Amino acid sequence: MTEARSSGQSARNALYRALRAAFRALPLDDATRDRWRARFLARGAAWAPAPDRGKAPSMHGAAQRPLLRADEAAIGHVPYRQQALPATLPATLVAFYLPQFHPIPENDRWWGKGFTEWRNVTRALPQFEGHVQPRLPADLGFYDLRDVDVMRQQAQLASEYGIGAFCFYFYWFAGQTLLEQPLRQWLADDRIELPFCLCWANENWARRWDGRDQDVLMAQQHSAEDDLAFIAHIAPYLRDRRALRVEGRPMLLVYRPSLMPDPAATAQRWRDWCRANDIGEIHLAYVQGFERPDPRDIGFDAAVEFPPNMSSPPSVTAAQTLINPEFAGDVVDWRALAADAAGRALPAYRLHPGVNPGWDNEPRRSGKGRVLWHASPRGYGDWLRRTIHERLAPVPASQRLVFINAWNEWAEGAVLEPDMRLGHAWLEATRQSLRAEPAATAVPAVVIHAFYVDVLSELLAQLKAAALGCRLVITTTADKAGDVQRCLDAQGLQGEVCVFANHGRDILPFLHVADRLLNEGVSLVLKLHTKRSLHRGDGDAWRQEMVGALLAPERASGIAAAFAQDPTLGLVAPEGHIQPLGFYWGANEARVHGLAARMGIEVPDTTKATFASGSMFWVRLDALRPLLDVHLRPSEFDAEAGQVDGTLAHAIERLFSLSTTASGYRVISAAGAVGAPEPKAGDYRYARRG
Repeated sequence: MTEARSSGQSARNALYRALRAAFRALPLDDATRDRWRARFLARGAAWAPAPDRGKAPSMHGAAQRPLLRADEAAIGHVPYRQQALPATLPATLVAFYLPQFHPIPENDRWWGKGFTEWRNVTRALPQFEGHVQPRLPADLGFYDLRDVDVMRQQAQLASEYGIGAFCFYFYWFAGQTLLEQPLRQWLADDRIELPFCLCWANENWARRWDGRDQDVLMAQQHSAEDDLAFIAHIAPYLRDRRALRVEGRPMLLVYRPSLMPDPAATAQRWRDWCRANDIGEIHLAYVQGFERPDPRDIGFDAAVEFPPNMSSPPSVTAAQTLINPEFAGDVVDWRALAADAAGRALPAYRLHPGVNPGWDNEPRRSGKGRVLWHASPRGYGDWLRRTIHERLAPVPASQRLVFINAWNEWAEGAVLEPDMRLGHAWLEATRQSLRAEPAATAVPAVVIHAFYVDVLSELLAQLKAAALGCRLVITTTADKAGDVQRCLDAQGLQGEVCVFANHGRDILPFLHVADRLLNEGVSLVLKLHTKRSLHRGDGDAWRQEMVGALLAPERASGIAAAFAQDPTLGLVAPEGHIQPLGFYWGANEARVHGLAARMGIEVPDTTKATFASGSMFWVRLDALRPLLDVHLRPSEFDAEAGQVDGTLAHAIERLFSLSTTASGYRVISAAGAVGAPEPKAGDYRYARRG
């Protein structure tokens, strides 16, 4: 019977995929396609195959280090900082805002006394390796929106980082509103300057949180009378001096116009009422969360994109190693969503584009969440910059609005507000995207990790002789910072000394610094460290051989010039030290595969893939984005115990080259970069195969 059921399910899945392919091939307009899809989801969603399952830990090798705490600052954490915005903003950024963070009697009745979204947020657990749950707030804390001062702080923070308005979800049910108190407070507090608009969430309020009609808690009752009652109720918001206006018209959004009996008639009633009641013309838009009709066909002025809805990024669930073996959710690739949306042409009708900083509704659907994986502040910033400066380039300045989903959807993982893991990184990416070009500098940086300070003077002397004219950053431990500064002074060099704990060898400090330098516009970095490898008798020779290949006066400027001349060049390592990955796995294979899955890259045929042994190299920082954008936690790195192999730092040594090639760049030797002869191939003297 089990085999028969399995065979039947396989046939059903194959039929579903065939029908889906045929449906996608039909020459339908977006509105028709969306309408048919919605009908299927309402009646035949059970036909859809279950999501792929992730890997059990036993199929993958040793699991990563466990999550020790959820409030740990990760690589890429950005603190609050003040910075002037461009004098003229290229677009108005509007962030969707959820007013759910305060208790109301209805939620007390439906979910338990004192319920707010924070209850969902804090119950979430990681379901697979690298899964970031729970996601916890930072500066603003677990706020209660009954406190108007919280909203003042939110408005101030949003303004500083380039958000031009909030779009509040508005919950109206035939004369009754839910969650309106924070909005009323905003309206009454004239000290809050940030503009706003409303989005009527005109669907039923259901227990599933997904807009479907199962287990309805409060139903909509659309009617002509309700249309007029609604517009009269929200009139104070439309009249307010801070109402977001498009070409002088206050803006109003509707979440799902298809749920209205006649959206065009509703739109006309609203327009007539506003003209007769001293509001004038309004800018009426709908949200493309479930449908995409031409807004003109339903009496509206515009549509608003709402990613990740209306998208189908490829599933990457099968590549994840499960922590919860019962996880039945879906993990899809956010990067595909961002790339597709950023490159989309605008339609013939008016469309306000949308951008999304990530999505993970695991807090609302324990063990069954939909996770958009591989989202990162840098990737989000790229998407937002392209949307502002490329997609909207043909649009008149007065019409350029970009909607961001969302400011504070904590239970759906779509958040710009500061969190404990990355701080203000999402907000900083928002602010920087308002500039047409990211920060950039042609000056290379040299990053040296100085654990053995007695070796540092040797490296600094070689750096001085190379005369690179570079920015110098030295990482070291607190007890050695004074000695490092004295070495700099003795050589007459200026450098930034960064103090880190003795944790993660040279790798963890480098990742911290590389992430910051990339954000600051540094393109090219030379990574060195005071390598001695005391477990070997030839550790000093190993270091000197590598440093000489990378930094000798006749080499250094030539390598830098090679990067300037060849945009495909990603990483240059010492000749003789680029080795086949499969020959020197050591105890690192499981960790390399696990971290590669988190990076969203594949480990290629290891008889052909290589790595830069010794972790000294020149690198284009953009080539390390897959690794940096994982935002590893320091606690994932092993405590220092004199290990010579098998730590996370050793695994990352093998991933620098894989990150480079996965990013579309080449890895070559220093000899190859300057046209010098390559050494003869042979056994690598500094490691044993295995």
